[in-house]
Amino acid sequence: MRILVDADSCPAPARSVILRAAERLRIPAVFAANHPIPGIEGDFAVMSVCPENIGAADDYLVDFAESGDLAVTRDIPLAGRLLERGASVLDDRGRIFTRDNINSHLSIREFQIHLSMGGSQIARTASYNKKSLKMFASSFDKLLTRLSRTPPLIYKAEICRYT
Repeated sequence: MRILVDADSCPAPARSVILRAAERLRIPAVFAANHPIPGIEGDFAVMSVCPENIGAADDYLVDFAESGDLAVTRDIPLAGRLLERGASVLDDRGRIFTRDNINSHLSIREFQIHLSMGGSQIARTASYNKKSLKMFASSFDKLLTRLSRTPPLIYKAEICRYT
């Protein structure tokens, strides 16, 4: 089991929760982005800096994901791709994506994009606050607990760097 993080959009407080959990549970946490993210440190933390191509970090996470991994992203299309690989996925506000609900999240996203392109004002998500962090920490802990009780299908002893 590994924790995979779409790091460029993950708020610092959520990254801190992830890093503490990785150290406490001795689980590798792989943060992927197109540029180095400060503060990604620890024996179980890896910062994978991907090429600057659009979608390179997303592709890296999808290629790296396996059944039993836990992924954190707010990118709904990426969440869908990670679910297809067998990973459990949640966003930085604690919303859990599943195979049963991902299509509805994708539909809502597409509808909002369509409205926005038509000139409609779309309500933006509130800034990241203590309530957001609390919801994330709760959902993250719940998924970690469930996944840590499930035996892994495949064990990989080494984390590779993608460049």
